Amino acid sequence: MTLDTIFALSSGPPPAGIGVMRISGPAAGATLQALAGVLPPARRATYRTLRNVSGEPLDQALILWLPGPGTATGEDIAELHLHGGRAIIAAVERELAAQPGLRSASPGEFTRRAFANGRIDLAEAEGLADLLTAETELQRQAAMAAAGGLLSAQVEGWRIRLLHLAASLEAVLDFGDEDDVALPPSFMVDLAALAHDIDTALAAPSADMLREGFRVALAGPPNAGKSTLFNALVEQEAAITAAIPGTTRDVLSRPVALAGIPFLLIDMAGLRDDSADPVEAIGIARAEAEIARADLVLWLGPEGRGPHGAWEIDAQSDRGERQKSSAAMQLSARTGERIDVLRERLVEHAQTHMPKPGQAVLNLRQRTLLQTAEQALADACHAADPLVQAELLRMARVSFDRMVGRSGTEDVLDALFGRFCIGK
Repeated sequence: MTLDTIFALSSGPPPAGIGVMRISGPAAGATLQALAGVLPPARRATYRTLRNVSGEPLDQALILWLPGPGTATGEDIAELHLHGGRAIIAAVERELAAQPGLRSASPGEFTRRAFANGRIDLAEAEGLADLLTAETELQRQAAMAAAGGLLSAQVEGWRIRLLHLAASLEAVLDFGDEDDVALPPSFMVDLAALAHDIDTALAAPSADMLREGFRVALAGPPNAGKSTLFNALVEQEAAITAAIPGTTRDVLSRPVALAGIPFLLIDMAGLRDDSADPVEAIGIARAEAEIARADLVLWLGPEGRGPHGAWEIDAQSDRGERQKSSAAMQLSARTGERIDVLRERLVEHAQTHMPKPGQAVLNLRQRTLLQTAEQALADACHAADPLVQAELLRMARVSFDRMVGRSGTEDVLDALFGRFCIGK
């Protein structure tokens, strides 16, 4: 049980119109009464003058008293809606720090208490962390779905199906010598169906692609116009351009949002086999690694010599002659002609590979656990020994439990909640 009470500014940094100070823990009510002189009615905004221990006014504020456990953290919570000036916020923080049993919250501690008190599970907490860092509409939608429990509900559905299968198997193991105890005829069909549903979930786009952005690499030999096109797409002079071959020697990346979809655009060294410059050779090696990682390559080099699946781009149509006979796009990176068409096609292409709005998406931790569960269920489908099957089903259940934080999550909690701001 948590014994101390924490406080933090939960709104933006001052100066601001309003500064919301949140207090959570067993001393929240006593602290509110000490500052306001009264404990107001629960869940009703009340206007009061806040005073320090000497009776001097600190601020005139709206106060809220939210008794637990039906609160965001599962504990008693008090909120002070202050004027958002720096001096006011600092004065109230000093007064709170002087109250017995109170201390300043660490990053993510409010949300960690919500998890510890069963108000949210681990998958919802991860969704909330993503929501706080969302920069595009698609990221926001996916994070809202996760924070709202979409993935948690899906995992719980799998878990219930698994428990029914395990119960049937355990009954056979415990009472198999009795004539009326046997596995249901649909046992193997249901087991295979569960494994298939999980395999389908694993085949969906990952949260990591959504978080990092759809990776688009601009590739080709030196002086093919990669950096000029890169600058045109990001709409700033991010890359140095010059007529000298080999100007770009390292990987340059920029995140951009197009129609609410996150992209990561990557410029790189020109590809060639005859470089005698060791620094350029390192840049070429890095470029080749980025091409391998990319979700899409825009190939600005000689036609037909790009990597498999790359889009053939003729980026120098302003020169007055067609450079490629079967280019997916003809445009001028220098003048900006048809750049808007390229952006539209990039958005259309990314939409077919990115998670759909409202779809549950998996981060690396969740995907690894679900892969373990899927493998255990697949092995159980082929196991002949009921004891082996039972153990494999137990392994799958443990993976489900770890996905939502029912067990074995201490190794990820510090890293997760450290992503949150102080007042969250």
